[in-house]
Amino acid sequence: MKTLRPLLFFVSLLLIVGLACSFGGGEETPTQQPIEQPVQVDNPTSPPQSTEASVTEAPTEPPATESPAPQSQQFFTEEFDTPLSGDWTTRIDFAHPNLTESDKVTVETDHGRLVWDFDNKGVFYYLIYGAYEYEDVVVEVRSENRGKNNNNVSLICRYDPEVGWYEFNIANNGLYEIYFARILENGRIEYNRVANGGSNYIKSGFETNDYYAKCQGDELTLNINGQEVTKMQDKKYGILRTGRVGISVSSFDVLPILVEMDWIKVSEP
Repeated sequence: MKTLRPLLFFVSLLLIVGLACSFGGGEETPTQQPIEQPVQVDNPTSPPQSTEASVTEAPTEPPATESPAPQSQQFFTEEFDTPLSGDWTTRIDFAHPNLTESDKVTVETDHGRLVWDFDNKGVFYYLIYGAYEYEDVVVEVRSENRGKNNNNVSLICRYDPEVGWYEFNIANNGLYEIYFARILENGRIEYNRVANGGSNYIKSGFETNDYYAKCQGDELTLNINGQEVTKMQDKKYGILRTGRVGISVSSFDVLPILVEMDWIKVSEP
């Protein structure tokens, strides 16, 4: 019987420990897994609405339109702030057949002036305004001589490319002439003198002069620096009734020729 006591004691101890565990709070609470909530979508076919603040785009400005080209004017003052328009055409005549180096002759606008720069002798360079034809008209120009003293500045009226024109020449040396320039069948120019003389109103040398030419009916008038120099009637070559206007500079046998014009004005008499 002594051998069973230790075994009974061990079994009793196991029973006591088991009962104590069944009544104790030693069990751990299992961790709860998170449950995903479904996203509520009102319209499954619509794109999701952004939660960011909406941005209003600025209205697109219409493309800039180019400014229309300036309209040709019948009466105007050209101050040479921009290159000459296509209304102006060029005619170059040479005094001698062997003088044809037009590359030594330039006429261009520069800082509000029309610059005539000749390094060639015997050149008659014309700029003709072709937008309108005139019956009675006044042509004026302000011209400054910056080269040699032997040149002509000319005002043109009633220019007809098939017949001819009137030309008022003012030389920097103090002389003036009025011509009827006739275009011959071979294309050359025949200059017929209508009037000529000298005037103390012409400022010679490196000076600025204002020239004025009027063609009205058969009457031709030349003013220089605000003073009337001559007025006469052309009874011999009065075949020109209408035509274009223009300006010209000529070189002779002295170089270089440099003339700068501030403005040209075309107006009614």
